[in-house]
Amino acid sequence: MAEHSIILVEPKTGGNIGSIARSMSNFGLRELILVNPRNIGDEAYTRAMHAQDILDDALIVDSFEEALSHVDLSVATSARTTGSEKKALRVPMTVEEFAERFMEYPGKIGIVLGREDYGLYNDELMKCDIFVTIPSNPDYPVLNLSHAATVIMYELYKHRAEDVRTTTPASAQERERLYDYFDMLLETIDWPPFKRKRASITFRRLIARAGPTKWEFHTLAGVIKRAAMNKGKEDKRE
Repeated sequence: MAEHSIILVEPKTGGNIGSIARSMSNFGLRELILVNPRNIGDEAYTRAMHAQDILDDALIVDSFEEALSHVDLSVATSARTTGSEKKALRVPMTVEEFAERFMEYPGKIGIVLGREDYGLYNDELMKCDIFVTIPSNPDYPVLNLSHAATVIMYELYKHRAEDVRTTTPASAQERERLYDYFDMLLETIDWPPFKRKRASITFRRLIARAGPTKWEFHTLAGVIKRAAMNKGKEDKRE
């Protein structure tokens, strides 16, 4: 069964932090990671109610990258989406789709929520494995931070697995190696430079959604790495 952490990026109000801690307790989550929080004060503890221990145990980090290092799969959340598959950075899964597809993921999943006013920046989205959104009224799609977190936690709780997955997933480090091999292949085949970033992000999203096992990772990584290296040898002979 998947283990989940909540990662809040530069939250501005103690009230939201406390409300999210309370919802975490409601839905059985324990680990709260805070990236440069502005304020954890009395309001946070008042809103947390009986979940004040989650605030006491919260992990406070200085950088986005450090927060991601504590999870195996990172899931970005945002109300800003696109309907175009060509804009891979903001092509989302719904929260329900994600919860159902990854309910048996045996590693730790980090649910990443951005700032109350700006959400997550593009460079932060690029560093996450999956992008999810909560379907809502297009005339006003932006939910309050704590409300969005609660909806996500509810979907995760609703879809939690009854059986433990027997296969072992590829680790975050292994997936990064696979992405590096793919980028190497793009360079080796002289893929147009202005298209490489989009291709790289598309591949990252595809692999993360697939949730490859270690065996699948080694097979795919071996094929891509050999293709890149063989093409490089051919170019040198020419």
